[in-house]
Amino acid sequence: MHELTVTRHIAAPPEKVWQVMTERMGEWWCPAPWRAVIERMDRAPGGRSLVVMHGPDGEENRHPGFILAWDEGRRIAMTDAIVDDLQPSGPFMIGIWEIEPDGAGTRYTGRARHWTPEALAHHREMGFEPGWGAVADQLKALCEAP
Repeated sequence: MHELTVTRHIAAPPEKVWQVMTERMGEWWCPAPWRAVIERMDRAPGGRSLVVMHGPDGEENRHPGFILAWDEGRRIAMTDAIVDDLQPSGPFMIGIWEIEPDGAGTRYTGRARHWTPEALAHHREMGFEPGWGAVADQLKALCEAP
């Protein structure tokens, strides 16, 4: 499997982490100073998503996708291999965001699964670790705030 992962222990109950993950996506989804606008997020397998990332210098990156799993309270999985109305797209990855109880808190894991070792290497070179790490830290901070 061609997978990159990032994990964090979050000192908050899974219910709160899930609520922040799903209700406040725009606040943690991409590393600051970039910001994410969730234009569409169908909360069911087979649904579509559209996340637009806005950069500090006016950049805009549109990320359409397809919801593979929406397991309430536990996991979201999406891919860019299917967009719009079941249209194939050049696949890059399957993104999986999972939570599970971890002692008095929650274990968050973000996974990026790739079709090829070359795609994995490209994602790593793009800055997977610092980027997804920053996202995990932003989620953690939101969940642990009073």
